[in-house]
Parts: sequence; C-alpha cells; structure tokens
Amino acid sequence: MLTKRIIPCLDIKDGKTVKGINFENLRDAGDPVELAKIYSDQGADELVFLDITATVEKRKTLVELVRKVAQQIDIPFTVGGGISSVADVAALLAAGADKVSINSAAVKNPNLVNLLANEFGSQCVVVAIDSRYVEEEHIVHVKGGREATKVRTIPWAKEVEERGAGEILLTSMDHDGTKAGFALVLTAYLTGLLNIPVIASGGAGEMSHFLDLFKENKADAALAASIFHFGEIPIPALKSYLSEKNIIIRK
Repeated sequence: MLTKRIIPCLDIKDGKTVKGINFENLRDAGDPVELAKIYSDQGADELVFLDITATVEKRKTLVELVRKVAQQIDIPFTVGGGISSVADVAALLAAGADKVSINSAAVKNPNLVNLLANEFGSQCVVVAIDSRYVEEEHIVHVKGGREATKVRTIPWAKEVEERGAGEILLTSMDHDGTKAGFALVLTAYLTGLLNIPVIASGGAGEMSHFLDLFKENKADAALAASIFHFGEIPIPALKSYLSEKNIIIRK
C-alpha cells in the first residue's frame, strides 16, 4: 500500500491566504510564505497553493510568491490558478514549483492537458476538479467554483487521466469548509475508476474524517485548509493519530 499524504492547501487572494465555506465568505488566514514554512517544519508531505481569484480577475498566479515559497520549504508543492499555457507552467516550474494545477483552462481546452503532459511530463500535471452535486449529477464547476458547466465530474476525471494528467485534485464544493467530513462515496468511486492518484479535498473537520477517508484506501492524499490554518488540528498530532490507527503515513 502506498503511503498516504497530508496536504495543507493555501487559497491565495491578493497575496494572502484566505478560507471560506462552500467557496464563499472568505476570511484572512495569514501570510502564505510563513504558513508554508510552518507546515513544512511540522511534517506536511506536500503543499498546494491556489490563486482562487486568478480565473475571475484574469490575473496569473504570482511567480514571485512561488519563488519565495521555494526558498523556504523543502517539500513538493503545487501551484494553480489562471494557468492556461505552456509559458505559464514553464515560469512557475522555473520559479520552484514542482507541479501545476489546472481547472478552468482544461475544461475550456481539454487538449491543454495533453500539451502540458507531453511538454513537462504527467508527474507535473494535476487536474483540479471542483464538483457540486446538481440535479442528481456531479457537475464540474470553473472560475473558482463560481460557474457551473455541463461537464460531468466522473467522465471528466477519466478523460483527463487518458489525456495525461498525473493526479486528480477532487474538491467537493458541497463539503468544502463544512467540517462534516470528506465526500467518501464520490472519492471511492473515482479511486476505483482511475489509475492515477486522487487527492480528496473538502470537508475535513476532525481527525476521524481523515481515518474514514484512508481506511478503505479511498484516496491517496487528503487536503485541508482551515483546520490547519487556524490550529484546530496540528499536523504532527494528526499523523500520530493515523499511525496509531494503522494507516501508513509518512513520519
């Protein structure tokens, strides 16, 4: 069994880390570079930085922020938000990012997944899927979760895998920020369907939620934000808890 990963997510707006509920009502959660250093020191396995306003305000993810983060940490990190070209990815990787996350641009132009995988390797390409349950269908949303598409989540996940994505970052918008637990059924279905890792995001509120996610091998990694940002669950305590429950976790 592969080692499970714990991944703090830093949603970035105007250079600050923010957090909301169901993608709305954002509040300041601190400086992303400082938080990145803290999480790295605490034993986080990876980090994800998402510029949540990039696709709305037509801004590109700040390369300078990536450079500052890369100078402070020694764990892999993924950057997303407004990425739509080979040039965007090249700039972020050159600044120190290990992987990039694409969402809106991939839905608009699915061939972008092929292009980036061919240019940089699948290991660099994470496709983020923001999914909401609408009229008995899991539907992909874009533009920071603000716009519904006609794309269905499950077929889309399979398509991007076939196009060369190396990983799926699945966020359940229905669970995001609620602290009521991960979307276990949807996550389990995708992990059973796909041959690439799935990172589950949205809903973590207690240590037991991570156990529920991992105990039946429903996801390769768990991503959370507010519980880490506001000190509700320290990463070392979470890892100790999971190890005690016989989940294979990085120390």
